[in-house]
Amino acid sequence: MEDKTLNDSFLNAVMEFHKTMRENDISLVYEGEITHSITKAFTSLTEKKMTDEEESGITQRKVFHVMVECLQNISKHAENGNDSYSTDGRGIFMVHKTEELYKITTGNLIADENVENLKRSLDLINSLNKDELTELYKKQIKEGQLSDKKGAGLGFIDIARKTGSKLEFSFKSVKNNISFFILTTIIERKK
Repeated sequence: MEDKTLNDSFLNAVMEFHKTMRENDISLVYEGEITHSITKAFTSLTEKKMTDEEESGITQRKVFHVMVECLQNISKHAENGNDSYSTDGRGIFMVHKTEELYKITTGNLIADENVENLKRSLDLINSLNKDELTELYKKQIKEGQLSDKKGAGLGFIDIARKTGSKLEFSFKSVKNNISFFILTTIIERKK
């Protein structure tokens, strides 16, 4: 026999989540392992929706670029939570659209020992103008010193260069030397 309380609780959570998504114009949410197939599916879904809504080509290219970079970041760099909560390459991905912009938000686990370096790198990226970002990007291709992991932070630099927006980020402590890294990228809509 079903537990009515648990069922009602779950249904209420689903309804509240749906309400939150609608109130915030969140058109896509995914939580799970990020693979090449998932990335391909998201870009195809987003392309269809943006084409149907007659979004400008410039905006579409920026949204796709940011989506791919953010999903690759989760796929390559998400930490393992060593429990049923998370596995490597797992995270959350959301697309939010308003009249003026798109917001792409990702979240994944990160070891606390990596938080300070990542924060320093993101603060540096946010402090630079477009020309300085281009120079840093070129330097990173040659030297690769911004990050200990593959990619040297090139994805973050490239996102900031292509969008012209600052990277919004935060770290929330989860447990046992693990934090949840949340990154939001803003892409202005071009009419």
